[in-house]
Amino acid sequence: MHLRSIRHQRTEVSLQDPVGTDKEGNDVTLEEIIGSREATVAETVEAEEDRRALLTCLPVLDEKESFIIRLRYGLGGRERRTQRQVASQLGISRSYVSRLEKKAIDKLRRAVDGE
Repeated sequence: MHLRSIRHQRTEVSLQDPVGTDKEGNDVTLEEIIGSREATVAETVEAEEDRRALLTCLPVLDEKESFIIRLRYGLGGRERRTQRQVASQLGISRSYVSRLEKKAIDKLRRAVDGE
């Protein structure tokens, strides 16, 4: 009984401690839930190549589309913005930002694919 009360009072938690079970009844650890999101060198290089390809295709967009993409995805050293923040800055609705963003992404996808 004393060991149970001590266990409930602990403040340290190990990443390998079970925090629940999955559908098959296997223990699930905190480590499995959190996972590791450290980017590998390959992921970092690939992301940088994708960013460069995207930046070279930005001229296919009109001025407003380009501005929205730059703000939404933090291109050109900008901080990433939400659709709501972009809408507020441009004085338009969030849903219009969403439509313009979708249209711009479609244009960029075609440009990157060489269509």
